Amino acid sequence: MAAVDGPPRSSLELAIAERNAVAIGAPLDWLMDNAGRVLAEELIARFPDPSARIVVLSGGGNNGGDGASAVDHLRQGGRTAELWVVPGRSEVRSSVARHALALVDARSKVHEGVPSVADLAGAAVVVDALLGAGQAGELRAPYREAVEHVRASKVPVLAVDLPTGFGGPEALVPNWTVTLSCPKIGLTEATGGIITVRSIGIPEAAFDHTGPGDFLAYPRPTARGRKARVAVIGGGPFTGAPALAALAALRSGAERATVYAPEPAAAAIRALSPDLVVVPSGDGRIRQEDVEGILDAVVASKVGAVVVGMGLGRHPETLEALPSLLKGLTGTLPLVVDADALDALPAAVAATVAAPVVVTPNEGEFARVFGGEAWVGPESRIAAAVAASHSRGVTVVLKGAEDVIAGNQRIVVSGPHSRSMNVGGSGDVLAGIIGRLLADRLDPVHAARLAAHWLGDTGGVVGARLGDGLLATDLIEHLPMVLQAGLRAARPE
Repeated sequence: MAAVDGPPRSSLELAIAERNAVAIGAPLDWLMDNAGRVLAEELIARFPDPSARIVVLSGGGNNGGDGASAVDHLRQGGRTAELWVVPGRSEVRSSVARHALALVDARSKVHEGVPSVADLAGAAVVVDALLGAGQAGELRAPYREAVEHVRASKVPVLAVDLPTGFGGPEALVPNWTVTLSCPKIGLTEATGGIITVRSIGIPEAAFDHTGPGDFLAYPRPTARGRKARVAVIGGGPFTGAPALAALAALRSGAERATVYAPEPAAAAIRALSPDLVVVPSGDGRIRQEDVEGILDAVVASKVGAVVVGMGLGRHPETLEALPSLLKGLTGTLPLVVDADALDALPAAVAATVAAPVVVTPNEGEFARVFGGEAWVGPESRIAAAVAASHSRGVTVVLKGAEDVIAGNQRIVVSGPHSRSMNVGGSGDVLAGIIGRLLADRLDPVHAARLAAHWLGDTGGVVGARLGDGLLATDLIEHLPMVLQAGLRAARPE
């Protein structure tokens, strides 16, 4: 079934779904052809008079390709429409958009450049296919001039997917918007006129299952280089788990990973890798008297996110200290709660956009912390994760052969993962990746689904080579390679 209903989605969500749709057998050219067909249907329904003059303004991306495809479908339906490629043919970047343009070019004249107000005079409608879901920032030439001319012409406007300039002060406010596949965040009658949602064939699975498109959520590096810093609070009776989480954060792009652990675990973690910054925090285990110092040090270190729980152990003194530790962290910084810290999770977390909380229990931990049996079937696992997310105000990553992610009205399934990944430490690696992504202020659901897919892909690559000999450290070492391959596949143009 194709997605149409459901919660409003962001431009990033739609881009991810389109790439995932291609991976499961819905090619981009087929999706664009469907977009052109539904746009033509909407235009004919609104302007049934065959003499009504339709002017389509297309841009250089896939939104422009949708507009060109609409012109071709109008022709097939016995109607004519003028196509103006506003940035010029040489600026049409998308290969599928170039193909749609070629179909029009073969049968009628295609105009290039910005139409004047006089060129638009007398049109029944202007179709705004200039900039769609991928637009960002202020409008630049020639799109700014095109919007100015359309506005001055006073011709009614139908926008494709999203109006040009959407979200900015120069936005073109259309009379109608035909938004594709799903409702869009921020698109209302005030910003889009009369809104119609039409399916173009993107399957539901492209939205609610992870796939190669999830790599589009990876934060783009800035000219200043890597700045994301992660703190890991863990260790005591165990040393490997917090080290794995911190190393995973580094290998997934963090600038620095600092581990706060009691001695002698801190010394052991320091010896494991010179890449980690290790701060001794307590003796033998974390106690109540250590909490204030840890919180002060974490805040002073200016980290972007905190990962807490792995390797802490369940000594009564540690369990007594954890509630105040989590209370001090919650709402201050993006937080990943794993392993032994899960039991100290407050009954309700006031999660905000600025400081989300992501919890990463396995099935046994989930049953202990949230109640019930989470593994009796796929539907019950999903329902249990959703209920836990709603009751606690957190994003839940219920780990298993298929991870279930629930948060912010989203339900996503990742997997199935390679059997070779069923090894101690893989969950710590997942928590470290999520922490690194949260440190770059990625939305918690996007961070969780990208991390789950990325780790799953890595497990598939390494598992094919090492089989049951795979170690968590092997997963960490191959994260950068899998990321680069995933980015190349997700951004082919």
